[in-house]
Amino acid sequence: KSLRKMAAVLDSLSLARPTMTIAEMSDATGLPKATVHRIVTSLREVGLLDQDGRRQGYRLGLKLFYYGSSVLANLDTATRAHPHIAKLQQLTGEVIHFHMFDGSQMVCVEHEEMVASSRTIVQAAPTYCTSVGKAFLAFQDEELVRRIVAEGLHAYTANTIVNAHDLAAELARVRAQGFAIDDEEIELGLRCVGAPVRDSSGRVFAAVSVSGPAERMPDGRIAGLAPAVIQTANDITAALAE
Repeated sequence: KSLRKMAAVLDSLSLARPTMTIAEMSDATGLPKATVHRIVTSLREVGLLDQDGRRQGYRLGLKLFYYGSSVLANLDTATRAHPHIAKLQQLTGEVIHFHMFDGSQMVCVEHEEMVASSRTIVQAAPTYCTSVGKAFLAFQDEELVRRIVAEGLHAYTANTIVNAHDLAAELARVRAQGFAIDDEEIELGLRCVGAPVRDSSGRVFAAVSVSGPAERMPDGRIAGLAPAVIQTANDITAALAE
């Protein structure tokens, strides 16, 4: 339980809220302020949290950057996926993301775009309102889906799915068609199409997506891109089985 509470405090910090006070973390996690204060003190002592200049807020520590860099440097999955991601980028001209599930959200371990290619470390995406997230979640057991719903479906835009019934219907649609669409659900003006990636046992553990401005991603183009995204996901799956 102590480890789960510690993870909840770390998870409360994100790109949207990179710095938070004890009170804000308490509100975000539902933990008592005294408990959060004790956890924050311990995390700060080992470098997993840093205190900002105002000495009231806390942010993720550089040691997490070190851990993340070490993970990615040794992540054979991203290395094997890269040629297929690069090929999809050349085909579409749009941004390609490869995300893996970390237990609570989708974490980007590889991306490719026109100007440069690089592995990212901190970019994360919710499972219920992104194409990579829904492509992953659609093939998981009901227990995980219920946990995601119980943790709350935050509305990022007016298009975000915010109730369990609509999410279940959306995931059924993803399973039927083999790909997922983010219709400006995480960010206005951004549309994406993603497909699931499986490990050697056939379990869906990741997803690949094409993202672009809504004006370049009308329904017709989304439909045209979907087969290429599915093929890329299948190619990555095959590469991982070699």
